[in-house]
Amino acid sequence: MPWCVESLAAQAQAQRLQLEAVRQALAANVVAAAIQEASLRAQIEATEGIVTDATRALALVRRQAELGGASGLDVAAQETALAQARSSLPVLQKQEEQNRDLLAVLAGEPPAQASDPPFALDGLQLPREVPVALPATLVERRPDVRAAEAQVHAASAQVGVAVASRFPQFSLSAQYGGSATAFGRMFASGNTFWSLTGGVAQSVLDFGALKHRQRAAEAALQQAVAQYRGAVLVAFQNVADALYALEADARATEAATAAAAAARRTLELTRRQQQAGQVGGLAVLAAEQAWRQARIAAVQMQAARYADTAALYLALGGDWSDATPKP
Repeated sequence: MPWCVESLAAQAQAQRLQLEAVRQALAANVVAAAIQEASLRAQIEATEGIVTDATRALALVRRQAELGGASGLDVAAQETALAQARSSLPVLQKQEEQNRDLLAVLAGEPPAQASDPPFALDGLQLPREVPVALPATLVERRPDVRAAEAQVHAASAQVGVAVASRFPQFSLSAQYGGSATAFGRMFASGNTFWSLTGGVAQSVLDFGALKHRQRAAEAALQQAVAQYRGAVLVAFQNVADALYALEADARATEAATAAAAAARRTLELTRRQQQAGQVGGLAVLAAEQAWRQARIAAVQMQAARYADTAALYLALGGDWSDATPKP
């Protein structure tokens, strides 16, 4: 029956598209985990530098306190700063270990066999052109949307099957042969015969089963249409959220990068003042800590921009290089 074949073909297509959607989601998860790994490594490196600077600063304050140049309150404040810097380091290290296990599982390996991934934030690159607006028709490329569309096709074909089953079923058969008293004359001219028979079958006492089967198929079609509409709306939301996030990330990354650059210039000026004898070592250490903190913030913003770019790729169901609207 053509309707049955069409329904099965649409269901097979839906299954293939669902598999493709799972593959894209897996790829996006791997990319997100790799970005997180690179971000955590950079944050750990900067935090270790902060701990080193705070340790040196505490040693200087204690020496000044012994010489009468600092009070016990200054020593306690620097001890608190060192403790706070140290307390943040184990949290980052735990996140790095958990993220490494996640990468191993996503790659199909046990966490115990996870090796150090060679991901560094400086080695990652954004696409040359990240779009700020995209044609809505590009969402049709998403495998989940296309799978929902195939489900609508399959449900529509099932309605056709249910409608066709309520009509009478016709069957025709033909026979060809011969009649003779001797086998050699059975198919001789004048002895052949044709027999054409036909049959009509129709359920009379089905107690409304076929009618309700048709209604069930129509209801399933309505459900498939609603699911398709929901998939399209979710796709639009994903794309819009990713575009808004990228726009905000661009501003935040620019501000964080500018802050880190300013902190770096402050550190260089403070070191020059120290060489000229205008400030002490504590001022340099404080400037170093401020620069490292600004560097951590810049790393976090940069990683967020990378992650949101990967989210846009997933939301669009693939590359957007051919997404430019035609004139």
